Amino acid sequence: MIRSPLMTVMTDAVIKAARSLKRDFGEVENLQVSRKGPGNFVSAADHRAEKIIREALEKARPGYGFVLEEGGVVEGTDATHRWHVDPLDGTTNFLHGIPHFCISVGLEREGQIVAGVIYDPVKDEMFIAERGKGAYVNNRRLRVAARRDMADSVIYCGLPHFARPAHPRFLLELSSVMAVSGGVRRMGAAALDLAYVAAGRSDAYWERDLQTWDIAAGIILVREAGGFVTDCEGGDDPMASRSICCGNEAVHRELLAILRQANRPVTTAAAARPA
Repeated sequence: MIRSPLMTVMTDAVIKAARSLKRDFGEVENLQVSRKGPGNFVSAADHRAEKIIREALEKARPGYGFVLEEGGVVEGTDATHRWHVDPLDGTTNFLHGIPHFCISVGLEREGQIVAGVIYDPVKDEMFIAERGKGAYVNNRRLRVAARRDMADSVIYCGLPHFARPAHPRFLLELSSVMAVSGGVRRMGAAALDLAYVAAGRSDAYWERDLQTWDIAAGIILVREAGGFVTDCEGGDDPMASRSICCGNEAVHRELLAILRQANRPVTTAAAARPA
Protein backbone atom coordinates (compact mmCIF):
# COMPACT_ATOMS: atom_id res chain seq x y z
CA MET A 1 0.00 0.00 0.00
CA ILE A 2 1.26 3.49 -0.84
CA ARG A 3 1.52 5.65 2.28
CA SER A 4 3.09 8.82 0.90
CA PRO A 5 1.96 12.27 2.10
CA LEU A 6 0.50 12.95 -1.35
CA MET A 7 -1.59 9.79 -1.32
CA THR A 8 -2.83 10.60 2.18
CA VAL A 9 -4.00 14.01 0.98
CA MET A 10 -5.83 12.50 -1.99
CA THR A 11 -7.50 9.63 -0.17
CA ASP A 12 -8.58 11.86 2.72
CA ALA A 13 -10.24 14.25 0.27
CA VAL A 14 -12.22 11.57 -1.54
CA ILE A 15 -13.30 9.86 1.70
CA LYS A 16 -14.77 13.15 2.94
CA ALA A 17 -16.66 13.60 -0.33
CA ALA A 18 -17.82 9.99 -0.29
CA ARG A 19 -19.70 10.51 2.97
CA SER A 20 -21.81 13.12 1.21
CA LEU A 21 -22.37 10.92 -1.83
CA LYS A 22 -23.46 7.95 0.25
CA ARG A 23 -26.01 10.10 2.08
CA ASP A 24 -27.34 11.42 -1.22
CA PHE A 25 -27.46 7.95 -2.76
CA GLY A 26 -29.79 6.93 0.03
CA GLU A 27 -32.02 9.89 -0.79
CA VAL A 28 -31.69 9.69 -4.56
CA GLU A 29 -35.40 10.26 -5.24
CA ASN A 30 -35.25 13.62 -3.49
CA LEU A 31 -32.21 15.01 -5.31
CA GLN A 32 -32.64 18.15 -7.37
CA VAL A 33 -31.65 17.18 -10.89
CA SER A 34 -31.02 19.29 -13.97
CA ARG A 35 -30.10 18.17 -17.47
CA LYS A 36 -26.80 19.35 -18.99
CA GLY A 37 -27.15 17.69 -22.38
CA PRO A 38 -28.06 14.45 -24.14
CA GLY A 39 -27.51 11.54 -21.81
CA ASN A 40 -25.57 13.71 -19.36
CA PHE A 41 -27.08 14.61 -16.01
CA VAL A 42 -25.87 16.63 -13.09
CA SER A 43 -27.27 16.60 -9.59
CA ALA A 44 -26.84 18.46 -6.37
CA ALA A 45 -24.67 15.53 -5.28
CA ASP A 46 -21.98 16.38 -7.86
CA HIS A 47 -21.67 19.94 -6.64
CA ARG A 48 -21.52 19.03 -2.97
CA ALA A 49 -18.86 16.37 -3.52
CA GLU A 50 -16.78 18.63 -5.76
CA LYS A 51 -16.85 21.45 -3.23
CA ILE A 52 -15.64 19.11 -0.47
CA ILE A 53 -12.80 17.73 -2.61
CA ARG A 54 -11.68 21.15 -3.82
CA GLU A 55 -11.60 22.64 -0.34
CA ALA A 56 -9.63 19.68 1.04
CA LEU A 57 -7.07 19.73 -1.78
CA GLU A 58 -6.68 23.53 -1.69
CA LYS A 59 -5.98 23.38 2.03
CA ALA A 60 -3.39 20.61 1.67
CA ARG A 61 -1.73 21.87 -1.53
CA PRO A 62 -2.35 25.62 -1.86
CA GLY A 63 -1.59 27.00 -5.30
CA TYR A 64 -2.33 23.88 -7.34
CA GLY A 65 -4.74 24.40 -10.22
CA PHE A 66 -7.88 22.42 -10.96
CA VAL A 67 -9.72 20.93 -13.92
CA LEU A 68 -13.18 20.28 -12.45
CA GLU A 69 -16.16 18.60 -14.09
CA GLU A 70 -18.60 21.10 -12.61
CA GLY A 71 -16.37 24.07 -11.83
CA GLY A 72 -14.24 24.16 -14.99
CA VAL A 73 -10.58 25.16 -15.14
CA VAL A 74 -9.17 27.01 -12.13
CA GLU A 75 -5.69 28.40 -12.60
CA GLY A 76 -3.34 28.06 -9.64
CA THR A 77 -0.28 30.04 -8.62
CA ASP A 78 1.72 26.82 -9.09
CA ALA A 79 1.61 26.33 -12.85
CA THR A 80 3.33 22.93 -12.68
CA HIS A 81 0.56 21.12 -10.81
CA ARG A 82 -3.16 20.70 -11.31
CA TRP A 83 -5.84 18.32 -10.11
CA HIS A 84 -8.30 16.63 -12.48
CA VAL A 85 -11.45 15.96 -10.46
CA ASP A 86 -14.63 14.04 -11.24
CA PRO A 87 -16.70 14.19 -8.05
CA LEU A 88 -19.26 11.68 -9.32
CA ASP A 89 -18.41 9.48 -12.28
CA GLY A 90 -21.43 7.39 -13.21
CA THR A 91 -24.01 10.07 -12.45
CA THR A 92 -26.75 8.36 -14.45
CA ASN A 93 -26.17 5.11 -12.53
CA PHE A 94 -26.30 7.10 -9.29
CA LEU A 95 -29.55 8.82 -10.16
CA HIS A 96 -31.20 5.51 -11.08
CA GLY A 97 -30.13 3.81 -7.87
CA ILE A 98 -27.53 1.62 -9.62
CA PRO A 99 -24.66 1.07 -7.14
CA HIS A 100 -21.84 1.57 -9.65
CA PHE A 101 -20.25 5.02 -9.45
CA CYS A 102 -17.11 6.58 -8.05
CA ILE A 103 -15.00 9.63 -7.26
CA SER A 104 -11.90 10.15 -9.39
CA VAL A 105 -8.95 12.46 -8.69
CA GLY A 106 -5.74 12.60 -10.72
CA LEU A 107 -2.71 14.84 -10.20
CA GLU A 108 -0.89 16.27 -13.21
CA ARG A 109 2.69 17.46 -12.74
CA GLU A 110 4.41 19.24 -15.62
CA GLY A 111 2.09 17.64 -18.14
CA GLN A 112 2.30 14.08 -16.75
CA ILE A 113 -0.19 12.27 -14.53
CA VAL A 114 1.78 11.25 -11.44
CA ALA A 115 -0.91 10.05 -9.01
CA GLY A 116 -4.49 8.88 -9.08
CA VAL A 117 -7.28 7.83 -6.75
CA ILE A 118 -10.57 6.22 -7.74
CA TYR A 119 -12.95 5.46 -4.87
CA ASP A 120 -16.10 3.37 -5.08
CA PRO A 121 -18.04 4.33 -1.92
CA VAL A 122 -20.67 1.60 -2.25
CA LYS A 123 -18.16 -1.26 -2.39
CA ASP A 124 -15.64 0.64 -0.25
CA GLU A 125 -12.88 0.03 -2.80
CA MET A 126 -10.04 2.56 -2.90
CA PHE A 127 -7.96 2.24 -6.08
CA ILE A 128 -4.70 4.20 -5.83
CA ALA A 129 -1.53 4.64 -7.85
CA GLU A 130 1.54 6.85 -7.72
CA ARG A 131 4.20 6.95 -10.41
CA GLY A 132 6.87 4.34 -9.74
CA LYS A 133 5.11 2.96 -6.66
CA GLY A 134 2.60 0.53 -8.16
CA ALA A 135 -1.18 0.36 -8.07
CA TYR A 136 -3.38 -0.99 -5.29
CA VAL A 137 -6.97 -1.56 -4.29
CA ASN A 138 -7.23 -1.20 -0.52
CA ASN A 139 -4.17 -3.24 0.59
CA ARG A 140 -3.86 -5.51 -2.45
CA ARG A 141 -1.39 -4.94 -5.29
CA LEU A 142 -3.00 -4.68 -8.71
CA ARG A 143 -1.92 -6.38 -11.92
CA VAL A 144 -3.67 -6.33 -15.28
CA ALA A 145 -5.13 -9.62 -16.53
CA ALA A 146 -2.75 -12.14 -18.10
CA ARG A 147 -5.10 -13.36 -20.85
CA ARG A 148 -3.60 -13.12 -24.31
CA ASP A 149 -6.43 -14.29 -26.55
CA MET A 150 -9.18 -11.89 -27.54
CA ALA A 151 -11.62 -14.80 -27.71
CA ASP A 152 -11.20 -15.32 -23.95
CA SER A 153 -11.30 -11.62 -23.05
CA VAL A 154 -14.05 -9.42 -21.66
CA ILE A 155 -13.81 -5.92 -23.12
CA TYR A 156 -15.33 -2.80 -21.55
CA CYS A 157 -16.47 0.18 -23.59
CA GLY A 158 -18.32 3.47 -23.41
CA LEU A 159 -21.56 3.97 -25.32
CA PRO A 160 -21.96 7.43 -26.85
CA HIS A 161 -25.43 8.91 -26.84
CA PHE A 162 -27.39 8.35 -30.05
CA ALA A 163 -27.32 12.07 -30.91
CA ARG A 164 -23.53 12.38 -30.71
CA PRO A 165 -21.35 12.28 -33.86
CA ALA A 166 -19.29 9.39 -32.48
CA HIS A 167 -22.28 7.02 -32.33
CA PRO A 168 -22.10 5.57 -35.88
CA ARG A 169 -18.36 4.97 -35.53
CA PHE A 170 -18.91 3.24 -32.20
CA LEU A 171 -21.46 0.85 -33.71
CA LEU A 172 -18.88 -0.26 -36.30
CA GLU A 173 -16.27 -0.74 -33.59
CA LEU A 174 -18.67 -2.57 -31.27
CA SER A 175 -19.72 -4.99 -34.00
CA SER A 176 -16.08 -5.78 -34.79
CA VAL A 177 -15.09 -6.29 -31.14
CA MET A 178 -18.15 -8.42 -30.37
CA ALA A 179 -17.33 -10.72 -33.30
CA VAL A 180 -13.98 -11.79 -31.87
CA SER A 181 -14.04 -11.21 -28.11
CA GLY A 182 -15.34 -13.25 -25.20
CA GLY A 183 -17.85 -10.51 -24.37
CA VAL A 184 -18.41 -6.75 -24.23
CA ARG A 185 -19.66 -4.77 -21.24
CA ARG A 186 -20.86 -1.16 -20.89
CA MET A 187 -20.83 -0.28 -17.19
CA GLY A 188 -21.49 3.47 -17.21
CA ALA A 189 -18.52 4.85 -15.25
CA ALA A 190 -15.32 5.44 -17.23
CA ALA A 191 -13.04 5.81 -14.21
CA LEU A 192 -14.21 2.49 -12.76
CA ASP A 193 -13.75 0.86 -16.17
CA LEU A 194 -10.10 1.86 -16.00
CA ALA A 195 -9.77 0.74 -12.38
CA TYR A 196 -11.22 -2.65 -13.34
CA VAL A 197 -8.69 -3.04 -16.16
CA ALA A 198 -5.93 -2.32 -13.63
CA ALA A 199 -7.46 -4.93 -11.30
CA GLY A 200 -7.68 -7.59 -14.03
CA ARG A 201 -11.49 -7.69 -13.87
CA SER A 202 -11.67 -6.49 -17.45
CA ASP A 203 -9.10 -7.37 -20.09
CA ALA A 204 -9.32 -4.09 -22.03
CA TYR A 205 -11.37 -0.94 -22.46
CA TRP A 206 -11.93 1.70 -25.12
CA GLU A 207 -13.95 4.89 -25.32
CA ARG A 208 -13.97 8.19 -27.20
CA ASP A 209 -15.15 11.73 -26.43
CA LEU A 210 -13.99 11.72 -22.83
CA GLN A 211 -12.77 14.52 -20.57
CA THR A 212 -9.50 14.61 -18.65
CA TRP A 213 -11.26 14.15 -15.30
CA ASP A 214 -12.75 10.90 -16.62
CA ILE A 215 -9.40 9.28 -17.33
CA ALA A 216 -6.56 11.04 -15.48
CA ALA A 217 -6.53 8.80 -12.40
CA GLY A 218 -7.27 5.65 -14.40
CA ILE A 219 -4.34 6.18 -16.78
CA ILE A 220 -1.76 5.92 -14.05
CA LEU A 221 -3.63 3.06 -12.36
CA VAL A 222 -3.48 0.93 -15.49
CA ARG A 223 0.15 1.80 -16.24
CA GLU A 224 1.29 1.13 -12.68
CA ALA A 225 -0.56 -2.21 -12.83
CA GLY A 226 1.52 -3.21 -15.85
CA GLY A 227 -0.95 -2.27 -18.56
CA PHE A 228 -0.64 -0.32 -21.79
CA VAL A 229 -2.56 2.92 -22.37
CA THR A 230 -2.93 4.88 -25.62
CA ASP A 231 -5.65 6.78 -27.37
CA CYS A 232 -7.92 4.90 -29.77
CA GLU A 233 -5.55 5.56 -32.67
CA GLY A 234 -2.51 4.28 -30.77
CA GLY A 235 -1.20 7.72 -29.82
CA ASP A 236 0.54 8.20 -26.49
CA ASP A 237 -1.51 11.14 -25.14
CA PRO A 238 -5.08 10.13 -24.28
CA MET A 239 -5.51 13.30 -22.21
CA ALA A 240 -5.03 15.44 -25.32
CA SER A 241 -7.02 13.28 -27.74
CA ARG A 242 -9.86 12.58 -25.26
CA SER A 243 -10.02 8.93 -26.24
CA ILE A 244 -8.54 5.87 -24.56
CA CYS A 245 -7.66 2.27 -25.31
CA CYS A 246 -5.98 0.13 -22.67
CA GLY A 247 -5.30 -3.40 -21.51
CA ASN A 248 -2.42 -5.81 -21.15
CA GLU A 249 0.14 -5.76 -23.95
CA ALA A 250 -1.37 -8.52 -26.10
CA VAL A 251 -5.07 -7.63 -25.82
CA HIS A 252 -4.39 -3.89 -26.09
CA ARG A 253 -2.45 -4.46 -29.31
CA GLU A 254 -5.21 -6.62 -30.78
CA LEU A 255 -7.96 -4.22 -29.73
CA LEU A 256 -6.18 -1.32 -31.42
CA ALA A 257 -5.92 -3.36 -34.62
CA ILE A 258 -9.64 -4.18 -34.49
CA LEU A 259 -10.55 -0.51 -34.01
CA ARG A 260 -8.35 0.53 -36.94
CA GLN A 261 -9.89 -2.11 -39.18
CA ALA A 262 -13.42 -1.12 -38.17
CA ASN A 263 -12.70 2.49 -39.13
CA ARG A 264 -10.99 1.71 -42.43
CA PRO A 265 -12.90 3.35 -45.30
CA VAL A 266 -14.63 0.99 -47.70
CA THR A 267 -12.86 1.08 -51.06
CA THR A 268 -14.74 2.34 -54.08
CA ALA A 269 -14.46 -1.05 -55.75
CA ALA A 270 -15.83 -2.85 -52.71
CA ALA A 271 -18.65 -0.34 -52.33
CA ALA A 272 -19.63 -0.77 -55.98
CA ARG A 273 -19.50 -4.59 -55.91
CA PRO A 274 -23.00 -6.08 -56.31
CA ALA A 275 -24.41 -8.00 -53.37
